[in-house]
Amino acid sequence: QVQLVESGGGLVQAGGSLRLSCAASGRTFRNYVMGWFRQAPGKEREFVASISWSTGETYYLDSVKGRFTISADNAKKTVCLQMNSLKPEDTAVYCCDAGHGVVAHSRVYWGQGTQVTVSS
Repeated sequence: QVQLVESGGGLVQAGGSLRLSCAASGRTFRNYVMGWFRQAPGKEREFVASISWSTGETYYLDSVKGRFTISADNAKKTVCLQMNSLKPEDTAVYCCDAGHGVVAHSRVYWGQGTQVTVSS
């Protein structure tokens, strides 16, 4: 079993930055690839980024490349998503997950999510 708790969401103006954190626990969380998904009201859930604990390989949704950076700290058991140059269309609930695959990422465990709101 893997437990994930997100923090760091909030309200920010367009062009601003936010840093999301995900604290992971459980005996097997390092066996999984970590990622972030988001879901906006009335829209389908959307993959955002993923990272491998062991290789550090990352993968991003095209629309966030160059603006978002995913990182993993093994010692702190934390995965972060640094979001810069935020746009109103980035507004969504962001969920951290543990799953399989860096490129074709599928989630197995996920957290409750944290709200990110970007005002224009």
